[in-house]
This record gives sequence, structure tokens and C-alpha cells, in this order.
Amino acid sequence: MPGIMHNLWIILSVVCAGVFSSEHTDGYEGFQIEQYDYQGAPVFDLVRPSEGYHGLVSEDKSVVEVQPTIRAGPDVCAFRIVNKHHGEAPFFIQLKDEETGEAELFTKRPLNCEKRKNYKFDITALSCGGVESANVTVHVSVTDVNEYAPVFVEPSYVVGVDEGRLYQEVLTLQADDQDCSPKFGDICRYELLTKDQPFSIDGEGVIRNTEPLDYEKSHNHILSVVAYDCGMKRSQPVMVTIKVNRVCHLGWKGISEHVEYSPGSGRQELFPSASLELCDVPCHVDRVQARIGLTTSHIGKGCDRDTYSVAAQRKMCGASSESVELLPAPGAGKEWTAGLHSDEGHEGDLIFEFEGDSSGVVVPESVLTHNLTSTFTISTWLKHKSGPSTDKHTKEHIMCNADDHKMNRHHMALFVRNCRLILLLRRDYTEADLNTFQPAEWRWKLPQVCDDEWHHYAVLVNLPQVTLYVDGHLFRPENGESPEVIDDWPLHPTRGINTTTSVGACWQGSEGHMKHGLNGYMAGLAVLIGKSESPRVLSCLTKCQEALDTPAMELLQPGMELLTNNEMTQITIEGDNMTNLETLVRRVAYVNGRDYPTPGRRPVALTTSIACDSGKALKVPTTESFLLVLQPHQPSIEINGTTNFAEEYDSFRMGLRVFPDVGVYLSIAAEEAAPSPGGQMDECIVSVYPPLNPDHETLVLPDNLIAELGLAASVTRQGVTLSGADTTAHYQTVLRQIHYANRKPAYYLNRAFKLTCSELAGRFTSNEYVQTVTVIHPQLSVDKASQGSYQGDTLVNEVQQDSQSPAAAVEHHHHITPAPAHAKMSAHHVELKSPHTVNDVYFTSNVVDGVAVNSAGHAVTIIIVVCVGFLVFMVVLGVIRVRAAHSRHTQDDVADAEMAWDDSSLNITVNPMEQQLEMAETQRLRDDDDDDDDDSDDGSNFQDDLDTSDEEEEGKPKELEWDDSTLKM
Repeated sequence: MPGIMHNLWIILSVVCAGVFSSEHTDGYEGFQIEQYDYQGAPVFDLVRPSEGYHGLVSEDKSVVEVQPTIRAGPDVCAFRIVNKHHGEAPFFIQLKDEETGEAELFTKRPLNCEKRKNYKFDITALSCGGVESANVTVHVSVTDVNEYAPVFVEPSYVVGVDEGRLYQEVLTLQADDQDCSPKFGDICRYELLTKDQPFSIDGEGVIRNTEPLDYEKSHNHILSVVAYDCGMKRSQPVMVTIKVNRVCHLGWKGISEHVEYSPGSGRQELFPSASLELCDVPCHVDRVQARIGLTTSHIGKGCDRDTYSVAAQRKMCGASSESVELLPAPGAGKEWTAGLHSDEGHEGDLIFEFEGDSSGVVVPESVLTHNLTSTFTISTWLKHKSGPSTDKHTKEHIMCNADDHKMNRHHMALFVRNCRLILLLRRDYTEADLNTFQPAEWRWKLPQVCDDEWHHYAVLVNLPQVTLYVDGHLFRPENGESPEVIDDWPLHPTRGINTTTSVGACWQGSEGHMKHGLNGYMAGLAVLIGKSESPRVLSCLTKCQEALDTPAMELLQPGMELLTNNEMTQITIEGDNMTNLETLVRRVAYVNGRDYPTPGRRPVALTTSIACDSGKALKVPTTESFLLVLQPHQPSIEINGTTNFAEEYDSFRMGLRVFPDVGVYLSIAAEEAAPSPGGQMDECIVSVYPPLNPDHETLVLPDNLIAELGLAASVTRQGVTLSGADTTAHYQTVLRQIHYANRKPAYYLNRAFKLTCSELAGRFTSNEYVQTVTVIHPQLSVDKASQGSYQGDTLVNEVQQDSQSPAAAVEHHHHITPAPAHAKMSAHHVELKSPHTVNDVYFTSNVVDGVAVNSAGHAVTIIIVVCVGFLVFMVVLGVIRVRAAHSRHTQDDVADAEMAWDDSSLNITVNPMEQQLEMAETQRLRDDDDDDDDDSDDGSNFQDDLDTSDEEEEGKPKELEWDDSTLKM
């Protein structure tokens, strides 16, 4: 009986403890343990026993991670699983530490998340005395391992699509994954393994085509696709076959999207595989026409003709050299274009932009005479368009000659109005009867004037006949009519009114400003007076180097015609034979005669129209392609020669050749050929730094040779510019004839000249060739060292009188310093002085770009002090003499106001310093004669003054006169 009561008491205590722990657990853990301890049963160390334990175990592991750690006490000897809520529980629990009562949970075998993800069971703790604790629930979740790869639902896929369409969905693929978790069981990405195919696939497995498919290119496309789960495990590839169904479209087939043209390759066919597809349309062809058009308006001035500048093209085409350029590149004597806005091109071929009245410029009368006579030619490049708000009466002047003041009469003008090109030419009263009407205005209606494209216009005047050439061809109106001619009275005579010639606008004399300005672009405006330019020259100036080339005429069958435009940018083939038309289209080619064509795209369009004998017309879509001109090989311009040579004073004074043996060589490409003295160039520039001193330095050009070759040349203080298209051999000849003269070579150690040449208006340039010309300074004997002090004073005065020669002092010291028995020579062949020579002043000089930088010793300081003291003495002496003269003048005025100058009582006081200087100079000249040295002009103005004073004193009586040579203010 006591045993039964004891067991009941234990059960009641456990139940009460469970109720207490579930309702009053916070802060009473000790009490709970005391209750169980009191009864002798183990207790789980849980805050909330009702929630139990939670564990996680991976599919590939056996240890269950339980939270919190399974722990019970006191006196726990074992744990066991006592209740399986849902079938089996493949786990066992094992005591880990008897002292702490901790236990670990293990799996009996590997678990499979795909079969069962969660387990629930109860565990109990058993004391060493055999007493069990209350049951606690354990929840175990099985975590997934990415053990399965995705698998496509179908082993392969096949689908058909029509050509020429873009599909939003060609095919949708589906793949599955057996893993139990979303991380490893969901499909996150699809990938196309086949590259360079016009298809794409998204994350949902939808395949789309990225461009319309073409049956002619490929009948089917085979793709390889893989799928990835979210753990990035990849599936095996699946094959997807997309068949292209041919759909007949009316139009051309077999035309490439683009055709590449290699410079220098000659003739390149554009459509070698073209065929015209009619798709079994019921049509008996009565007439078929195909037009091939090449677009080159974006290249240069309308096509690839900008090989050289306008001036160079005129020379190469044989244009008259008497033409006057009204829009030259700004420079010396061409300042009137400096204020204009330039656009595109290079300096040798500027394109000027005009923006209305404010852009006009006045051309000096010294450039162009205002009397153009009755025969002249005006030519220009013009790009102009008609604005939406432009009034049809608005004038836009290309050039104009009008009254300079008081009146607004336009004597001559070339302008645009209402898409018409108009020449105004009013006859003078001396040229015609005032009472007789004379043709005064010629009007040409031209669509080219307003199409915003580059065109070349040339107006040839040979009164009474006036003709117009557009793009090198005689303009003939479509209706066959002559230009509209307006008559007017001759100009009446006026007095004191001259004329003003302007470009881009017209000068309004009465208002004093420009008016009727041009809105557009101009280049190469030139006037030839007294002559008419040859039509052959005009055609050459505008000839495109790139064009379409027609098929051979023997391919043209009866009933077929082939037409071209003047520029050879459009070819039209028409007739009733469609088969022959296809053959002719395949033979149309592109050619470019330039050695270095402008790279880039040239759009090509093929327009076709078909007329059936039933009267029905078939609409054939326009086929567009483009020609890609590749980058040409870069030519190499190489300049070489003897980069350094030395000459003596006499050679510099008489003039020496700067580039006596220079060689200019041109090669197409370094890897193809060695440089040779051939080919064309269009500019060479000789730069001098620092700039030339015009007092004693000059550069002389072979003007006759330059004029004979038709080149242009300009000389400034900075150097020489030679321009004009010509051979490298001719440029080399001119460069070797350039002479440099220097009347004062003693001021310099050397002179450096930099030479660069270029081709195609600076597109290709040469290396920088630097020619150094060294001055050989004469050497004096040792016995003249005693005169070094005096000559040093003279040197300081010489340097002060020529601030343009900073190296004068050091160079004169090189001249007067005695040399040792064995002289050292520098790299410039100038003798170096020893610092230990008696009575010598030692200098160290560095020459950077022809500028000497000198460092002097104490002797220089002494020379400067002596010179400054001498200068102060002369100033004081001059002031005393002036004051004395003023005092005598005042006394004479008081004695007799009418008395003239009486110089009998006046004496001239000779400066003893001047006598000493004269004796020293005489001795120096004798020494120079003894040494047979050259009478070099050392630039000493002070010595010249002494010589002049001596001559005056010997040739004239000593009369009173103002001698201000000694006054230094």
C-alpha cells in the first residue's frame, strides 16, 4: 500500500510541475528543479517544455543539430525515444556527458528530403535509479542537398517558323528538378550554348528570334540549350531544331547588307549574287526598271574629291594662275578672312560659314580691281538651303560691288534669291549709251541652290553672252529655255563716289553697314578677270574620284537601255527582259581613283518598278545596302640630311643654303616599299625659333623657281611656308635653294631650322627635321689679351644696343679671348676656352634651340661697374655743359637782344676719356691689320660714333655746335 501511494504521489507531482512550468516558468526554474529533485525524477532543462526541441539534419549527415541542446538532470543515465507521432522515427539519442546531462540526436540511416521532410517524436530522460522524466517533443526537419540536376521535359524540341518575321515566342522549354527545396528544386535560368545564332532565351525558357530569319541564309537553326536550378546545377544539353519556312517576298534576293572596298583594289561589284523574285505573281512583264544610286553627299564637298585644297586642285587641273582668291586662308596680306567662321576642312582648304548680314567682309581693292571689264569668270563652291521663314524677295549675296558712301547702287553682284542664282552687272555710263537699255540681270532657276548640298558654280561672262556651269557641266534648263534676262539703264555718272567689293553680304554706302547677307557655306571663291575659264578645267575641278561603273556594253541585249547621270552616281537599267536586267545589275560596280580615299560608309539603294502587260504595276520594295571604304595604308614622308654643319662669318653675311643636302622621300606603306623621291606633297613649313631679327637676319627664297612650279610661298619672322600640290622632287629642289643671311653672325653660336612637310592638307605629315647651322668664331692671338679690358667695355655697349641678341656678350668674348696651344672643340665645332688662360674671361654656355645662356665670372662684374661709372660721368659732364651754355645765352641776351651767335670766344673742351678711347681704338685697328683678320661688322654703334666724330674734327674748323653724342638721358 505505501508503494502504491508513493507512485501516485510521483504522478501527481509531475502533473502539477508540468502545469506550473507551463504557466509560471519565468524566474522559477530553481523551484521547478527542486520539485523534481524532491520527487527524484530527471527534469529537462527547457524554458518552455511545451515547445519541445527543434532539430535540423542534412540529407548527407547523421548528426541532428538540436536547439536548444538536449540537457536533463539530475542523475541522468540515459535518454530514449518513447512516442512516434507519425510512423517511424529513424533516430536514436545518446548521452554525451553524464555530469551535465547533455545528449545528442543521430539518424539511424541517411534521410531523403524528397520522401519525407519532417519528423516528430517524444523523448524522455531516465535517471540512474530507473525513474523517467516527463516526455518532451522533438521536431526534426530534413534540409535539402542539391543532388539532382534539372531535366528537360522533352528529350528534344522541333519547331517551324516563317522567314522574315520577328516572333515574341518561337518555343517555350520546360525543365524539372527533383530536389525538395525551392533553392535546389526550382529552375532559375536557361542558357543557349550555341553562339552566333539570331536567337535568345529568357529565364522562363521562352526562345525568341532577334532578327528576321532568311531561308536563303539558313534553312534551319540547331540550338543547344541547358537549364540551371537556383543552386546553379546545370542540366544536360537539349537539342532544339528551328526550321525556317520559305515565304516568298516580292523583291531582290542575294544582296549583302554591306560590301567592303579596299583602297586601290580597282573595280568592286556591288550585287554579284542578286536575283529578282516575283513569287509566282500572275504578271507578264511588259516593262521593268532598276535604278542603282550611290550617296556621297556626306563626303567632302559632295563626293570623294577633297584630295587637295581648292588652290591645289586648280593647279592640278590647269586652271589659270591669274585667278584671284577671295576666300583664302587668313595670313599675311589676307587678313580680311580672319574674322569669318570656318567649318570642316583644313587650313589649306577652309570652308567658311556665313550667318547673315554680320558675316560679310570687305575685300581690299589691292586684291581685286573693281573694274571686271566685259570678260571675266566667277567660280565658287556653295552649300545653301532655303529656310522656312525666308521671304522670296530676300537677297543673299555671294559677292557684291557697290557704292562706298552716299548711295546704294549695286554695280556688280552674284546672289541667291527665291532659289535662283542671279548675276547683276550694271554697265557704266562710259561703256554704253545712257538712253539705251542694256542686259543687266541674268536669272537661273536652280533646285541645286536650295538643296543644302555642295555644288560648284561658275559664271562665265563674255558680254553680251553669259553662261553658267553647275558641277562642271553647262547648265541647261529642263524646259530648254534660256535664263531670264532683265534689261536696265546704264549707271549715271557721279562725283567722289567709289565702290566697295564685299563677300558674303553687300555694303550699303548710305547706311554704312552690310546688308543682304548669305546664310550658308562657301569655299574657293575666285575671280578671273579678262578671261573665261576653260570648261575642261571646270569639269576637272568638280570631277568625283569615286563613282559607279557600268557593265560592259556587250552584255546589253536588244530592248534594254542603260542611262547614267553626269556624276556617275546613278545608273538606270530598263527594258522588257528581266533576265538581262538581273545580269546587268550584278555587273554594276564601284570605283575610287584616289590613292588615299576617305574611309567610311557610302549608302547604296536599288529601286525597282515592274509594269505588267495587263496594266498592273507591282510594288517592289527598295533594297538598301552600303559600301564600306576601308582605311587606306598610311603613306610615310621622311626627311633626312646632314643635321649640323658650321660656317664662318663671310658665309653668313653673303648667305648660305639652310638645307644643302636635304632629302624628301615618300612611300605608300613602310612594309610595302622603301621610301623614294616621288609622289605628291602640298605643303612644307620651315620654322625658326626664336624668330628672325629683321635688323640683320633674312631668309631668301628662289622666287623664280617657285613661280615656275606654280607653288605659293610666304616668309615671316617665324619662317617659311611653301604650299601647292607638286612632287617631292620639286619640293626638295626648292628647299635646297632656301638661303639664310646674317649681317651680324658674331651675335650667335648657332641657328636651328625645323622642317616639316605634309600631304593632303595636313592629313599625312613627315618627321620633324631639325637643321642646325653653327657659327665658327675667329680666334685671336695671345698677345692681344692686354686689350681685353677695353674690348670688354666696347662689348657691353654693343650688347646694350641690340637686345635681340642675348648671346652677343659671350660670343664676343669667344672672339677676343686668346686660345691655348691645343684648343678643345665642342660638338658644334666651336673652340672651348680654358678657364686657366691668363687675362681670360671664362664662360660656360649652353645652347637650347639657338638661344645662348651664359655664366660669367668676376671680370664681367668689373666691366659692368666701369661702364656704369663711365655713363654717370658722361651724364654729369653733359649737364654741366648744358647749364654753362644756358648761362652764357642769358648774358648775351641782356647785352644785346639782336646780337647773333658769336662763337669766336667759345672753346670746345675735349673729353680726355674720348682721347684715351680713340688711342685704344687706333691701336686695336692696327693689331687687326697685322693679323690679316676679316673686317667683320660686329654691330658696335658706339665705335661708329667715334669714327664719325674724328672725321668731322679733321675736315671742319672747330665751330660751336651741339654735340649730344655724349648725353645719355
